[in-house]
Amino acid sequence: MVERGSNSGDFSIPRDLFSPEHEQYRASVRRFVESELVPHHDAWEKAGIVPRDVWRRAGEIGMLCPSIPEEYGGFGGDWLYNVVVIEELWRHGISGPGFMVHSDLCAPYILAWGSEEVKQRYLPKMVTGEIIGALGMTEPGAGSDVKTIRTRAVREGDDYVIDGQKVYISNGQLADIVVTACKTDPDGGARGVSLIVVPTDTPGFARGRNLDKIGMKAQDTSELFYAAVRVPAGNLLGGEGRGFSMMMTKLAQERLAQAVRSAVVCEQAIQWTVAYTRERKAFGGTIADFQNTQFTLATLATETMAARVFTDWCIKRFLDGELSAVDAAKVKLLVTDLHCKVVDQCLQFFGGYGYMTEYPIARAYVDARITRIAGGAAEVMKQIIGRDLFENAA
Repeated sequence: MVERGSNSGDFSIPRDLFSPEHEQYRASVRRFVESELVPHHDAWEKAGIVPRDVWRRAGEIGMLCPSIPEEYGGFGGDWLYNVVVIEELWRHGISGPGFMVHSDLCAPYILAWGSEEVKQRYLPKMVTGEIIGALGMTEPGAGSDVKTIRTRAVREGDDYVIDGQKVYISNGQLADIVVTACKTDPDGGARGVSLIVVPTDTPGFARGRNLDKIGMKAQDTSELFYAAVRVPAGNLLGGEGRGFSMMMTKLAQERLAQAVRSAVVCEQAIQWTVAYTRERKAFGGTIADFQNTQFTLATLATETMAARVFTDWCIKRFLDGELSAVDAAKVKLLVTDLHCKVVDQCLQFFGGYGYMTEYPIARAYVDARITRIAGGAAEVMKQIIGRDLFENAA
């Protein structure tokens, strides 16, 4: 059996993104993943949640919010350190700890637009894992179209009073703070959306059940309820009515992070499949001897290499502050579509074994489907790309 975390048949291309310091960090992260996460992940999938002490231990070795500046408790690394964490988690099939949501979705909003007092209050403890963050955008009637949210925030003196509901919120059961998208002007459309940091111990805040998903079962996902939740006006990020524009800015990072995840899973799934088909006997030989096996995996490997090159190009653009929303949509669309294709076609070579959750390819298959939805549905990515094509046509 090919075990979770196996690197058999590595075919990945040389990459020039990472410095020796990044690779030293990768070695540390990989040791932590293999010793502290891999042995327990199956149990966490059954429990539907990862224990809080795992977050504290991850914080101790610098896995949480590694790009947060030193003045807020981080070590001030560039975003490549975040990339390393994403890659090492998904290279080993670790879908449970919601570190990407915490470090790449929640913390960047606070760092970019929080007041100095808010940044000092929350970011150091997010680095250590004492505070777990979530991002509250999706509602029962508002998904990719964020401007249609209905959660309402009304200014009353020095506070905002929030009423509403969120759904499908990753880290929802564990979160200590939720960066919450609210309507401060219900008639303002996109200009009426604001972002407010909501501590989950505030009276009136309540969590629903831990939702039962088809994949990523170890990552807690919840409904959240706000009933006259009163938070200080200072918890507003960036100013009233700026929430939509801030989300559009940070969504490029979220979409690139999804592509980073998908690229490494494609590489890993092919490696698992090459190793398995070389061992699996059939009709006097191995499955790897069949032309169909070789041709299918050759095509997938070629497409994955192209996706890796595109993803790394987008990472470089992002680090230089030049990744456009359109290019982020393109890489997210391309690589997450390929992700679903690769795990589906690779699973086929495992036969009945591939349908058993003890095999990493089975877990990769069910975990993959959300990538075409999270961070903006594939159809929304096509709309963004298509609009750009026609608006900029000569």
